[in-house]
Amino acid sequence: MKTLTQRLLAATPLALIAACGSTPPSGTASNGEPMIYASSARSASSVASCLEGRLPRVHTSRDGNTTELSVGSRTDASYFVTLTPNGHGSVIRVTHGASASNDPPEEELRFDVARCTT
Repeated sequence: MKTLTQRLLAATPLALIAACGSTPPSGTASNGEPMIYASSARSASSVASCLEGRLPRVHTSRDGNTTELSVGSRTDASYFVTLTPNGHGSVIRVTHGASASNDPPEEELRFDVARCTT
């Protein structure tokens, strides 16, 4: 039990760094380049439930095994979160929507994604 706890504590900073990666250069966010790309040991449904509880105005849809969340206005989302299951949990990909709005602020989104992936 002690070894498992030590491993989890050692992996936590890496997961947070991956989820809080740097913002892409100006002009690339709207062309589908991910602003966050991370993997998690948590299932896609678990990450989705966590994000739905933390972020305002989340709209969820499913396409096969993939869960897609749009954050913000239903017609003009600020962010898109794609959750894809893999053999060990899920892959999280976040892109900016076409909206010029940052609602919620990008820092808050990054924090919530980091919290929900660990």
